[in-house]
Amino acid sequence: MKDLIYIVPKTKHNKEDLFKIFNEHPEIKFVSIVGIDLSGNDTDEKIPAKLFLNDIDSFLNGVAIQTDGSSVVLPGIATLNDAKVDMVADLDANWFVDYNYDYIDTSTNKPVGTLRIPSFLIHNNKPVCSRNILKSAITTFKSTLLDIFKNKPESLRPFGITLDDIDEIVITSATELEFWVKTPNEQAHIEELSTSQVLQEQYWTRTKGAVRTALEETLILMEEYGFEPEMGHKEVGGVKSKLDSNGQFNHIMEQLEIDWKYSDAIQAADNEIFVKILTQETFRRHGLDVTFKAKPIDDVAGSGMHVHLGVSLKLKTGKRINLFHATKEDFLSTIGYGAIMGILKNYEIMNPFISTTNGAFKRLKPGFEAPICIVTSLGMAPDNPSRNRTILVGLIRDLSNPLATRFELRSPNPHSNVYLALSVSYMAMLDGIIYVLENNKTEEELLKELSKKPGDKADYLETDRAYRSEEDVFEFYTDEERDAYFGKAPATVYENLMQLEKHAEKLEVLERNDVFSDNLINSFKLAIIQRWTTDIIHRIIVNHATEIRSFKKLHSSNALDLDISNWMTINNLRHYIMKDTYTEKGLFTRIKDAITIKDYALASNLLLELEDKMKQLRDLYSNYTKNLLDI
Repeated sequence: MKDLIYIVPKTKHNKEDLFKIFNEHPEIKFVSIVGIDLSGNDTDEKIPAKLFLNDIDSFLNGVAIQTDGSSVVLPGIATLNDAKVDMVADLDANWFVDYNYDYIDTSTNKPVGTLRIPSFLIHNNKPVCSRNILKSAITTFKSTLLDIFKNKPESLRPFGITLDDIDEIVITSATELEFWVKTPNEQAHIEELSTSQVLQEQYWTRTKGAVRTALEETLILMEEYGFEPEMGHKEVGGVKSKLDSNGQFNHIMEQLEIDWKYSDAIQAADNEIFVKILTQETFRRHGLDVTFKAKPIDDVAGSGMHVHLGVSLKLKTGKRINLFHATKEDFLSTIGYGAIMGILKNYEIMNPFISTTNGAFKRLKPGFEAPICIVTSLGMAPDNPSRNRTILVGLIRDLSNPLATRFELRSPNPHSNVYLALSVSYMAMLDGIIYVLENNKTEEELLKELSKKPGDKADYLETDRAYRSEEDVFEFYTDEERDAYFGKAPATVYENLMQLEKHAEKLEVLERNDVFSDNLINSFKLAIIQRWTTDIIHRIIVNHATEIRSFKKLHSSNALDLDISNWMTINNLRHYIMKDTYTEKGLFTRIKDAITIKDYALASNLLLELEDKMKQLRDLYSNYTKNLLDI
């Protein structure tokens, strides 16, 4: 499609330019007001373009558009008796045009477009959305750092500058998007997928057929929107597709990844939201389903959304200085050490805002290149950058490009609320940086503290913990050693949320300058509990019930004793999980009962038991069928 406009930059968020754009592009029929609630959901409140233009003065001057609070996730804030939520446009972010390629406007012969305008959600004159939390976090990060530079000018000496040289602090962030794609209604056997994964048969192989076309079209569209895609490729998960009699590929089930250029934190979050929409719609047009679930298939690689975190200075001369890059022969600058130590010390209160779904915790298992404990890796030596893919947050360096030094947080997944993930990351990093600069710590002192053994005392990090490992943490340590060295990770959404109470003294890190208020944190907790329990009752239990019913007796009457014994074991386990009797309740019912009475600790424990029993059941049934000659 020629002559389409894909982006309206902030320089054109004025009456004159907007009228010109709409006059020159009559294919843009709607305006969508996009707010991000505490669960990361984006609203899509469409307004005809004519109405928007008629009231454009009010809109550009901060006059709010109202919506019903029941349509956004703000429990405890937008209640049924106080449900009015206002939406105010963000004039400082890029606005994207979302095209409906299935609906061609006959008067222009172009697809109908919707201008998506990022907005803040306001309740009772207070911002209550994820977007504002991130904006406040970045503002706090920058202003606090500038105050320290002003009060402690010696902190800038290693970079060879003074406060007067600084034009601004620049926050650079980026995400990587992994996802699964398949032909509708197709299912691959878990063992087939798992075997392909172990053999790495899919990783970095060629895409073919509709998958190749959809991936290439997605990358080309991303270029049109200015996202500057850097790579699109096969990931480790998936199986080989099959060719049908018409020469088309079917039985498609593959894992892919798309990467694009960094931006400032708020724009990076906006970009990630829109790229997911763009990807899903593009693949759908080619007859393919896309899922961004963290763990769409048990026992097979889940999908991550690695988040890259950087901070630099823009000088008045135009020069850039990376505040994390080492100012001498070392892994990091003192500010860089402080930033990563801030994440490691405060991750228990970060994780509740990052890993919020049942699938997230199914993904965070040993052996799937997803982090399972709070630990970092710096590399083997300052002159030998390396990548350890088994840790929570890693240091990425390019000796030939100092501006590339950054941290990669590997725990987020495509269902993580990227606005909150970035917010808690920068607030935690700020805490560590404050410790370093206010206490005049040297690189040598910080490297020693970061590399401490459990039991070694430290000024900032916990005494009983270790925080660094250059080893494969999946293989080098036993489960007991990992827990002892790096802390035992929560196993469910509920256990994760309880970290906010267990480590309540650390919440002041997030509440600095009221970035996270008690009200917002409480609303977030209510939202996550509701989603967690609803998912258990209406998805997990329902799906497991369907799977259990599919495990049927297959042996004949002249079967071997072993086959009969195998089936009896399977059937007893089926009954234990699913069947109620007059005297005993099945595991399903016990979980539902615990949720009904809000005994979430019990529900959490029973959920772990359920997942363990389902794994046993799948293994037993697989062995049972493999021993049968006739099925």
